[in-house]
Amino acid sequence: MTARPGWHIVHRGWLAASLLAAMLAMPSVRAAGELLPADLGPAAAIASLAPLSGFASQEFDWLDTSRQRLVPVRLHLPEGASAAHPVPLVVFSHGIGGSRRGYSYLGQYWASQGYASLHLQHVGSDRAVWTGNPLAMIGRLQAAAQESEAVNRVKDLRFALDQLLLSDLAPLIDARRIVAAGHSYGANTTLLAVGARVERAGELLDFRDPRLKAAIVISAPPFYGEQMAERILGGIVVPTLHITATEDVIRVPGYYSPASDRLAVFDATGGGDKTLAVFTGGSHSIFTDRGGTGGAALNPQVKRATQALSLAFLRRVFDGDDSGLQQWPGRFAPLLSRYSPAPH
Repeated sequence: MTARPGWHIVHRGWLAASLLAAMLAMPSVRAAGELLPADLGPAAAIASLAPLSGFASQEFDWLDTSRQRLVPVRLHLPEGASAAHPVPLVVFSHGIGGSRRGYSYLGQYWASQGYASLHLQHVGSDRAVWTGNPLAMIGRLQAAAQESEAVNRVKDLRFALDQLLLSDLAPLIDARRIVAAGHSYGANTTLLAVGARVERAGELLDFRDPRLKAAIVISAPPFYGEQMAERILGGIVVPTLHITATEDVIRVPGYYSPASDRLAVFDATGGGDKTLAVFTGGSHSIFTDRGGTGGAALNPQVKRATQALSLAFLRRVFDGDDSGLQQWPGRFAPLLSRYSPAPH
């Protein structure tokens, strides 16, 4: 896969273009003259979804002293978790401009179904990019797309997982059943954490965390700036679930990434155990907590379908129960443009 024209004007680096695409694609709206982050005010999006219960949420502000970097997290923990019955864990990475409180419609849903969900906040590319002098916003966004931040994000994930599994909560988590998940920029972070590799000075850089047994990849931008997507993603061997939409388009002045780029990421990802769901319509931001994006009626329908699909995937990965994935396309057929199940 080749770089798109013009991206090197903004940044140079193996993730620069894809990360810039991800960050600029994060939904923002003009309201009272203010640019708002994507995860602000999730209630409108969640109000029409089924009420959730059976879990508790708590936040931690962990400090990675080796990098002097704060790693805030929010943990959604099922009430039934105990040392006698530890629960599986999903580690979630947000899109640029997000926070640990975003994507709650997923994290809380998973917790209500018996899966702990640890939502990271990446301080170098979180909602802080939207604050401060508006004239300096482009500079903050560009800084968030630096290669060093891409690497730090993966290190955030590993560090947060280390912290949780060394904490008093560790007995409640089944360390043998952990998956990574993410949206947009967070999907790139997820792919790196499960085995995507890039080459520098003739050496393949590998950030894979062997504790991660699968990945949920939502709206992943391609790894622009590298010549062969298969070389980057082909080494992934864990089961992967890819979720996108026919209008999952990144469109900003001077940059365009069609929805077909999400399909190219799926095609290039290694391992025979990979599943793809493509919703009809939608938008790049329909998978965030925001309501109305991609259509006020379609938005909650896609969220419900995404909840059900991700749960079915988790049950197959952890329990070997394939019934949910087999039934899912029939349940949500009117919403689907394409569904490609993993081969049996």
